[in-house]
Amino acid sequence: MKKLLLTLVALLAMTAAKADEGMWTLYNLPQAVYEKMCAEGYQLPYSSLYESDNAVMKSVVNFSGYCSGVVVSPDGLVFTNHHCGFEAIRSHSTVEHDYMLNGFISNSYEEELPNENMFVSFMVTQRDITDEINEKGFSLMSHDEQEAFLDSLESAMSKELKAQDATLRLEIKPFYEGNKYYATTYRDFRDVRLVFAIPKSMGKFGGETDNWMWPRQTCDFSVFRIYADPKTNGPADYSKDNVPYHPAHWAKVSLQGYTDGDFAMTMGYPGSTERYLSSYGIREMRDAQNTPRAQVRGVKQDIMIRHMRADEGVRIKYDSKYAQSSNYWKNSIGMNKCIDSIGIISQKQDYERRIKAWQDETGYLKGELDFDKMEQLYGDRLEAMRTFYYWIETFNRTSEFSTRAMQISRGMEVKGPEQKPKKQYIEFEDNSEEWDEALDKEVMAALLKNYREHVSEDALPDFYQTIDTRFAGNYTRFVDYLYKKSDLMKKGRKLYINKKRFQKDPGVQYGYDLLSSLGEVRATLMKGYTALEDQERYLCAAKLRMEEDLPHYSDANFTLRLSYGQVGGFELGGQPSGYYTTAESIVEKMKKADQNVEYFAEPIMHELLSASDFAPYADATTGKMQLCFLTNNDITGGNSGSPMFDGRGRLIGLAFDGNWDSLSSDINFDARLARCIGVDIRYVLFMIDKWGHAHRLLKEIAAE
Repeated sequence: MKKLLLTLVALLAMTAAKADEGMWTLYNLPQAVYEKMCAEGYQLPYSSLYESDNAVMKSVVNFSGYCSGVVVSPDGLVFTNHHCGFEAIRSHSTVEHDYMLNGFISNSYEEELPNENMFVSFMVTQRDITDEINEKGFSLMSHDEQEAFLDSLESAMSKELKAQDATLRLEIKPFYEGNKYYATTYRDFRDVRLVFAIPKSMGKFGGETDNWMWPRQTCDFSVFRIYADPKTNGPADYSKDNVPYHPAHWAKVSLQGYTDGDFAMTMGYPGSTERYLSSYGIREMRDAQNTPRAQVRGVKQDIMIRHMRADEGVRIKYDSKYAQSSNYWKNSIGMNKCIDSIGIISQKQDYERRIKAWQDETGYLKGELDFDKMEQLYGDRLEAMRTFYYWIETFNRTSEFSTRAMQISRGMEVKGPEQKPKKQYIEFEDNSEEWDEALDKEVMAALLKNYREHVSEDALPDFYQTIDTRFAGNYTRFVDYLYKKSDLMKKGRKLYINKKRFQKDPGVQYGYDLLSSLGEVRATLMKGYTALEDQERYLCAAKLRMEEDLPHYSDANFTLRLSYGQVGGFELGGQPSGYYTTAESIVEKMKKADQNVEYFAEPIMHELLSASDFAPYADATTGKMQLCFLTNNDITGGNSGSPMFDGRGRLIGLAFDGNWDSLSSDINFDARLARCIGVDIRYVLFMIDKWGHAHRLLKEIAAE
């Protein structure tokens, strides 16, 4: 009895220690987790999260497949991060009307700007279908059979769903490393328009200097609106006749703020975590994924930023590309630093020894989970994985020429009469507003040289022989030759695919060589791929069984998740971080713009943030204009734009970043250091009001 009591005490202690970690699915949130939320300050019933008509989750959206957002008005107004709206803002910008540089304010519905290929998705329902598929023999199928079965099942379930409601979409995804499968239903709205954006100086204040860092003062928000069919209030393709969407529920925006220790909750669409990953997988991530990513992007970004600072037109074209690249360049550097400084690999190895001992004692998954086999499989593919990441970072979406060459090699839409093959052609759309030739050529030449310096000779595409023999190893001359002799970059040129000119085109051959080399690397990787998938799935299953008395969440996979915790800072080296920043702190940084251009802000921003009175947006407790704040909520990529709620389900901020000291949290959540950085919703409203004078939006939002 005493032993049982001690065991229960230990389990409760473990639960308490882990409770604030986690990206929880909502439809099956463990009761123990909900009770812990209530103990920490959540004040609404269990049904308020997922089930009720005004459930909190009904205001949260998947923002265009890469971010999160929240509906904040009865007329479909959506808040997300500035960096989530970055490409939409950039795409509407010109040198004459630079909305990225100067911001954008719409004064009416008619002035709100439509965005091609942008959408928001609301999750409608989710359920576990694991037992259903296993009853059909799923667990006994091969990997290829399982994939085909799931595709067929998803199609059948989608067809049945659409017969009931044509506006719904269904997808099936694996959870817990493939030990479970959930079916999730969404409703997608495809007409989403830009409403408001602040200048880049504020939306990206601090740039890469402050990215992933604390303290932060970035006003990272943008505003969009969902439009709907005027007859049904449902999804519709863009039309000038569409009207603002009227949701049944939207988030209430709070002016009440927060204090240290207050309950805080995020909901959003975290993209990917790998917390169940083995020590061998983490070693591969550090050495064969993060290291190549950081190295190649560093080379590319140095060239990009030099061209961008020299020409405003080039900056507009590449602002979004540079931001996307640099974000995970810095993340990779920080994650590797944390992996080593925290000793994550050795911690995982210790835990795996515990699982092995438990496995030996219980016999669970005996003959299936095999740590020696796992180590061998990862070791066998390490160099191939490293080469693969160098290939991806060098050639995939890094230069317009390489992109076009691979598009041809992978197959493009063929135009022209079928009965006359010699008249059939492919043609690239004119996208000259999206890239710059001088920058493109310099990046391409530099990355070709860099690739050769970091991979083995047998991994080089065949065109490297041409570089050596015809151009004496001069990469710039090779790139100039491709641009001059290939039809790929010729504006309006039709490429007739059944003529000798096409087959001999050096750009076409370059693309074939690229994909051939990629195929060889992939073939090596695939040899042990399914076996490794099985081992990682077994490892996750063993952990779940060994700790079956504890609640567990699945790794992030860009499905709706809840994270909860408290407002508060952290200590590093004995120094407290503080948990919020103020207007005074950003003004001090702005004054250093002559030393760091990323701290530049327009005179009006200096004036607004140097005000003596910030009512009604100042914090009632501190009397300060608070800008950004910290919580210990769990966050990763995809959570950008996630609403941050207080204990009453009111919106207090938008999550936009994690902190440098916990960049390894995708694989190991460190409760001491892991923090979520959010922009205070009062800072958002302050900018909408005092800079934008967008009173129609403030009236619509009706903050309390």
